[in-house]
Amino acid sequence: MTASIAAPQLAAQTPPRRSAKRVLPGFQLTLGYTLFYLGLIVLIPLSALVFKTFTLTGEAFWAAISSPRVVASYQLTFGASLIAALVNLVFGLLVAWVLVRYEFPGKKIMDALVDLPFALPTAVAGIALTALLAGNGWVGQFFEPYGVQLAFKPVGIVIALIFIGLPFVVRTVQPVLEDFEQELEEAAMSLGATRLQTFLRVVLPSILPALLTGFALAFARAIGEYGSVIFIAGNVPLVSEITPLIIIGKLEQYDYAGATAVALVMLVISFALLLVINALQAWQRKRSGGV
Repeated sequence: MTASIAAPQLAAQTPPRRSAKRVLPGFQLTLGYTLFYLGLIVLIPLSALVFKTFTLTGEAFWAAISSPRVVASYQLTFGASLIAALVNLVFGLLVAWVLVRYEFPGKKIMDALVDLPFALPTAVAGIALTALLAGNGWVGQFFEPYGVQLAFKPVGIVIALIFIGLPFVVRTVQPVLEDFEQELEEAAMSLGATRLQTFLRVVLPSILPALLTGFALAFARAIGEYGSVIFIAGNVPLVSEITPLIIIGKLEQYDYAGATAVALVMLVISFALLLVINALQAWQRKRSGGV
């Protein structure tokens, strides 16, 4: 009898459970907005790309994506983008290192110039690079007597992609270097490590995820670049014609299905490469955490 009376009293005295407070207020609303925005900006255009491509028959799709002209544009676009991203991987690290570790006159100006490709319209960048690298340009005139042509050749495309991709590596690596504890380098050198060993075994593992991120961003930007490349490429079929130009040409000919087919191939290859790079980043973070 006493227990039966005490139970309701305890239940009445027990305060009601409060709903768990979320870290972000309005999480459900913000999540819904995010999903809506993502679907509107990303998923719907990509699904339209896929659905338009499916209007082609298997033979027509294969013919659209495997013609010699299109295959040559794939090789040039992805090859030039990979070379440019690798160059930016090295020199972007060097630029970030200099900006973080050294003091020199004009450092702020140099730091601001790194962001110039972000602010400069791509068409302006393409025209400026063409004027510099042409046979009568300030730079091209020194190579022209030796039979080396920079503009209107694949090498000009690589130079343009290096120009627009460098800031991605610099701005990704720079804050990581600024937060890196230099005491670790001093400890390694005090234990007898050389400068190269200190960099390879102490510094590089800490900045490698940022380097891979900058490489991925530079590579992705280079694949889809059009404005700065179109003026310096020369646009010669099978030689210096990039895939975005192939897509634009098909659109101008009202071959929408063919344009989406080529774009779909670029999308799949780019997505696969980014997945590989992200997997490498995750592996490197896991390995660093384990160490």
